Amino acid sequence: MKSFKFLALSTMIGAVLAFTAACGTEGTNNAANNGSEGNNTTEQAEENKQLQGEVKIDGSSTVYPIMEAVVEEFGMEQPEVKVSVASSGTGGGFKAFIAGETDLSNASRPIKDEEKAALEEAGIAYTEFKLANDGLSIVVNKDNDWLDYLTVDELKKMWVEDGTVKKWSDIRSEWPAEEIKFYSPGTDSGTYDYFNEIILEEAPIVEKATLSEDDNVLVQGVTGDKNAIGYFGYAYYAENKDNLKVVPVDNGNGAVEPTNETVESGEYAPLSRPLFTYVKNESVKKEEIYEFVKYALENAAVLSEDVGYVKLKDEEYTNALETLEGLK
Repeated sequence: MKSFKFLALSTMIGAVLAFTAACGTEGTNNAANNGSEGNNTTEQAEENKQLQGEVKIDGSSTVYPIMEAVVEEFGMEQPEVKVSVASSGTGGGFKAFIAGETDLSNASRPIKDEEKAALEEAGIAYTEFKLANDGLSIVVNKDNDWLDYLTVDELKKMWVEDGTVKKWSDIRSEWPAEEIKFYSPGTDSGTYDYFNEIILEEAPIVEKATLSEDDNVLVQGVTGDKNAIGYFGYAYYAENKDNLKVVPVDNGNGAVEPTNETVESGEYAPLSRPLFTYVKNESVKKEEIYEFVKYALENAAVLSEDVGYVKLKDEEYTNALETLEGLK
């Protein structure tokens, strides 16, 4: 009897201990699982965090299609962040940047020394980021059946003001004796600055040229006149290639047409160039602006090619993101 009671008691104690151990293990597992789920939930919440605020951008009309695409895609993820992007030209964008009116300034040329000095005087620290490459494209009317290519010297002879009315036959005698109609980006444009430096070599542009900061105006001008010639960023040609004829350029090594391959390789010389955005360092301290710039750099490769430009090498974007992280 005594041994039965002892056995029964031992069995009961063992069962209690086993139950307690089981509960303890389950509790530990639940706590571990809950901790893991908590970490995942925190990370997911951080990724899905909805930001608020404002980002102001101005500058190059050439860079505008890239930034417009970034704004559209970013807006789907962060609809409460108001991003405004204008295209007053590279020079106009830097004026707004210097005045403290914008957070980012898009440019189709590197910043000038006088612009650097003005920013320093205004106490504005900034960082340059490359977004993509561009091939400045020379275009003529689709019905132009005489022009097959132009040399750099012919481009200069054509576009530099010399006091005469320029005719096609002035460039090559076998071409029509018809007046050339010129369409050029405006003087606030980085594209104008680049063309002025590389082709015109700082000589005055033809006085009768139609100048506009809006590349669509230039496209319309060239498509509407058989004797017209113009130039602008590769993306605007790519968007309108059904209505325009691009002109190969001979820099001494044979005529080369702007394509993704010739722009990336530099073979399309001297009209291949990088495209930039300049970011105010103080603005990056704001989370919504930091996240916008990060998104732009992470997606510039795809979006730049989507709109007709040429992406940079992957390591250039990686280095840019590391630079941005250092500004935070």
